[in-house]
Amino acid sequence: MACGGLHPVTNAHVVEASQRLEVVLADGTILPAELVGSDPFADLAVIKIEAGAAPAAIFGDSGLLLPGDTVIAIGSPLGDLTNTVTVGVVSAINRSLEISSGYQMEGMLQTDAAINRGNSGGPLVDLRGEVVGINTLVVRGSGSSSVVAEGLGFSIPSNTVKAIVDQLIARGVVVRPYLGIRWGWLTPDVAAANGLAVLYGAYITEVTPNSPAADSGLQQGDVLVGMDGTPFDEANFFLNLLLQHAPGDAVTLVVKRGNNELNLKVTLAERPSL
Repeated sequence: MACGGLHPVTNAHVVEASQRLEVVLADGTILPAELVGSDPFADLAVIKIEAGAAPAAIFGDSGLLLPGDTVIAIGSPLGDLTNTVTVGVVSAINRSLEISSGYQMEGMLQTDAAINRGNSGGPLVDLRGEVVGINTLVVRGSGSSSVVAEGLGFSIPSNTVKAIVDQLIARGVVVRPYLGIRWGWLTPDVAAANGLAVLYGAYITEVTPNSPAADSGLQQGDVLVGMDGTPFDEANFFLNLLLQHAPGDAVTLVVKRGNNELNLKVTLAERPSL
């Protein structure tokens, strides 16, 4: 999918660790590309091609989508079946999906249009031919369950994509808040196994010197259990709540340190480029 004619949009995981980028047009033309910027939290990336008149689709308004609306996924499943079109419906909106320990993508579109490996970064299109999402992943099963699920594809809604893409084109990065810690996400089982009297939280394994965390007095071994009055739990992940803020914002962290509970105020900085 192209934004502005010369800036194709894809997933961050598609271009991650790449040494060379190329864009293959529908007629088979191969164009060299360069990375403009990527955002791993939104799983979006923008690249740049030099072309006089590249075909481009326009963004639609994903906020108008309702469950049951017909959508079309376009991509190259398995990497070989180029220009494949699959049709389905919007199965649900505003889905949250955990993609790593301590972080979940929110506001996702769920669709039963067939999405497979190789569809990542391709557009989800409505019946007007407007791009309403960027396909990013498919779920086949859950945890240790032996049940294999079908028709569970997920796309990043176009309204989110537009906001992220505008920043990537303008700055090459998305401005994110920075605390300055390394941490591991605690669940009740993990906390109990390590003798920690918490249910959910972010266990600090390292504090970066001269960072907002260091300036506020956070220490290795502290456990962050809440932010601005919201306790962390299975629906309120530390990283998701942190990313709702902007650099310069002041937040109050609830910290477990041994048997003590502290409230520390921290002014967030701008996250360095990854």
